[in-house]
Amino acid sequence: MIAPLSDDVFKQMRDFIYEQSGIFIPDNKKYFLENRLGRRVQEKNFKAYDEYLYLVRYGNDKAELTKLFDLVTTNETFFFREPQQFDVLCGDLLKKVIEENTKSGRRDIKVWSAASSTGEEPYTISMLFMERPELASFRKEIIASDISESVLASAKNAVYGSYAVRNVPPAFMGKYFAPSDQNFKLAESVKSNVRFMKVNLVNDKDVRAIRSVDIIFCRNVLIYFDEKAKQKALALMYDALRPGGSLIVGTSESLHNITRAFRPVVINRVVIYQKV
Repeated sequence: MIAPLSDDVFKQMRDFIYEQSGIFIPDNKKYFLENRLGRRVQEKNFKAYDEYLYLVRYGNDKAELTKLFDLVTTNETFFFREPQQFDVLCGDLLKKVIEENTKSGRRDIKVWSAASSTGEEPYTISMLFMERPELASFRKEIIASDISESVLASAKNAVYGSYAVRNVPPAFMGKYFAPSDQNFKLAESVKSNVRFMKVNLVNDKDVRAIRSVDIIFCRNVLIYFDEKAKQKALALMYDALRPGGSLIVGTSESLHNITRAFRPVVINRVVIYQKV
C-alpha cells in the first residue's frame, strides 16, 4: 500500500507537470492525478508519491518523464472525427493552398497534426489527400506530433481496433485497411505521407523545428492548458504557419479572448482560424 497523495505533493507534482508540458491539472482533479500515478508509484516500489516526484524532478530520467506524460494525457480518438472539418479541409482550404501554389510555383502541401495521438487524425488526412486527383502531382507532407512516445509508437504501428475505424467509409476500409486478427492494419501507402515527431507544444525548440505549414490541426488538446500555456502554444504555432495559413481547433473550442493573432473565418458553419 502507498500513502495517499497529500495536498502539498499534489500541488508540487501538478506544478512540475505544468512547467514541463503546459498541461494544467486543477485543484479539483487531485483524484485524477492520484489514480493515474498510483500504479506507477507501486511499480517503482515506492511507499509514497513524494518519492516518485523526486524521481521525475531530479532523477534526470527522460524515459520516466515520458512515462509521466503518457499517464496524464488522454489519447482516445478515432478516424474521421468531426468530419465537417475534413469537408472544409478538402474544399475551401485545399482550393486556397492550390491557388497559392500556382502563384508561387510550389507543388507541395504541408499539414501538421499537432496532437496526433495514435495516428487516426493524420492518417485520415493522408487518405483524403490520396483521393484528391488535383493533388496527384503534389508532394504531400503530413507532420504528426505528440508529447507521448508510447502513442507515437502505436501510431507508427498503425493497427487499429473496431472502435477506431467505426466511422471509416466502407470504400476507404476496403482500399486502405487489411484485417489483422481482430484488428485492422493500415496500408503502407497511407503511412508513407506521414512523418511522426515528438513535440511539446510549449517548447520553443520543439516547435521551431516545424516551419512553412499550410494547415495545422490542433484539436482537443488546448483544453488541457491554462490561458498562459494556450497563448504560448498558439504563438509558436502561428510562427510555424505560412502567411495566410489556417489553424483548426476542436468544434467545441474557441480562441476568443485568448489571442487576436488569428482571424476567425466561418466556412460552412465551421470556424477556421487564419494567420493574419
